[in-house]
Amino acid sequence: MSDPVTRAAALLADHRASIDRLDAVLVYTLAERFSHTQAVGVLKAEHDLPPSDPNREANQIARLEKLAVEAGLDPDFAKKFLAFIIEEVIQHHKQHQS
Repeated sequence: MSDPVTRAAALLADHRASIDRLDAVLVYTLAERFSHTQAVGVLKAEHDLPPSDPNREANQIARLEKLAVEAGLDPDFAKKFLAFIIEEVIQHHKQHQS
Protein backbone atom coordinates (compact mmCIF):
# COMPACT_ATOMS: atom_id res chain seq x y z
CA MET A 1 0.00 0.00 0.00
CA SER A 2 1.39 3.44 -0.91
CA ASP A 3 1.72 6.28 1.54
CA PRO A 4 -1.04 8.93 1.66
CA VAL A 5 1.10 11.66 0.08
CA THR A 6 1.98 9.46 -2.89
CA ARG A 7 -1.67 8.45 -3.28
CA ALA A 8 -2.78 12.10 -3.10
CA ALA A 9 -0.19 13.06 -5.72
CA ALA A 10 -1.46 10.30 -8.03
CA LEU A 11 -5.09 11.42 -7.56
CA LEU A 12 -4.09 15.03 -8.21
CA ALA A 13 -2.31 14.00 -11.42
CA ASP A 14 -5.42 12.07 -12.55
CA HIS A 15 -7.69 15.05 -11.89
CA ARG A 16 -5.33 17.39 -13.70
CA ALA A 17 -5.13 15.06 -16.71
CA SER A 18 -8.95 15.03 -16.87
CA ILE A 19 -9.06 18.80 -16.59
CA ASP A 20 -6.54 19.11 -19.43
CA ARG A 21 -8.62 16.81 -21.66
CA LEU A 22 -11.79 18.73 -20.85
CA ASP A 23 -10.08 22.06 -21.58
CA ALA A 24 -9.17 20.70 -25.02
CA VAL A 25 -12.78 19.58 -25.55
CA LEU A 26 -14.00 23.06 -24.58
CA VAL A 27 -11.60 24.80 -26.97
CA TYR A 28 -12.49 22.56 -29.91
CA THR A 29 -16.20 22.82 -29.10
CA LEU A 30 -16.00 26.62 -28.98
CA ALA A 31 -14.10 26.63 -32.28
CA GLU A 32 -16.82 24.54 -33.90
CA ARG A 33 -19.53 26.76 -32.40
CA PHE A 34 -17.85 29.91 -33.69
CA SER A 35 -17.48 28.34 -37.11
CA HIS A 36 -21.26 27.99 -37.25
CA THR A 37 -21.91 31.46 -35.84
CA GLN A 38 -19.53 32.94 -38.41
CA ALA A 39 -21.61 31.28 -41.13
CA VAL A 40 -24.74 32.75 -39.53
CA GLY A 41 -23.09 36.18 -39.55
CA VAL A 42 -22.31 35.91 -43.25
CA LEU A 43 -25.87 34.78 -43.98
CA LYS A 44 -27.30 37.67 -41.96
CA ALA A 45 -25.07 40.16 -43.79
CA GLU A 46 -26.04 38.76 -47.18
CA HIS A 47 -29.73 39.15 -46.34
CA ASP A 48 -29.46 42.44 -44.48
CA LEU A 49 -30.60 40.91 -41.18
CA PRO A 50 -29.68 42.50 -37.84
CA PRO A 51 -26.53 41.15 -36.15
CA SER A 52 -28.37 40.30 -32.94
CA ASP A 53 -31.61 38.45 -32.27
CA PRO A 54 -32.79 39.30 -28.74
CA ASN A 55 -35.52 36.62 -28.74
CA ARG A 56 -33.06 33.89 -29.76
CA GLU A 57 -30.54 35.12 -27.19
CA ALA A 58 -33.13 35.10 -24.39
CA ASN A 59 -34.26 31.60 -25.37
CA GLN A 60 -30.68 30.36 -25.45
CA ILE A 61 -29.94 31.83 -22.01
CA ALA A 62 -33.07 30.20 -20.53
CA ARG A 63 -32.16 26.89 -22.20
CA LEU A 64 -28.60 27.03 -20.90
CA GLU A 65 -29.82 27.87 -17.40
CA LYS A 66 -32.02 24.77 -17.44
CA LEU A 67 -29.17 22.61 -18.73
CA ALA A 68 -26.86 24.02 -16.06
CA VAL A 69 -29.29 23.12 -13.29
CA GLU A 70 -29.66 19.60 -14.73
CA ALA A 71 -25.87 19.25 -14.91
CA GLY A 72 -25.25 20.58 -11.39
CA LEU A 73 -23.55 23.74 -12.67
CA ASP A 74 -24.22 27.16 -11.18
CA PRO A 75 -26.85 28.65 -13.54
CA ASP A 76 -25.59 32.19 -12.90
CA PHE A 77 -22.16 31.14 -14.11
CA ALA A 78 -23.73 29.49 -17.17
CA LYS A 79 -25.67 32.69 -17.96
CA LYS A 80 -22.54 34.83 -17.68
CA PHE A 81 -20.59 32.40 -19.85
CA LEU A 82 -23.25 32.37 -22.57
CA ALA A 83 -23.67 36.16 -22.39
CA PHE A 84 -19.93 36.50 -23.01
CA ILE A 85 -20.11 34.15 -26.01
CA ILE A 86 -23.20 35.90 -27.42
CA GLU A 87 -21.52 39.30 -27.17
CA GLU A 88 -18.50 37.96 -29.04
CA VAL A 89 -20.74 36.46 -31.74
CA ILE A 90 -22.62 39.75 -32.15
CA GLN A 91 -19.31 41.57 -32.60
CA HIS A 92 -18.35 39.08 -35.32
CA HIS A 93 -21.73 39.56 -37.00
CA LYS A 94 -21.30 43.33 -36.92
CA GLN A 95 -17.94 42.93 -38.67
CA HIS A 96 -19.68 41.10 -41.50
CA GLN A 97 -22.21 43.94 -41.78
CA SER A 98 -19.46 46.49 -42.53
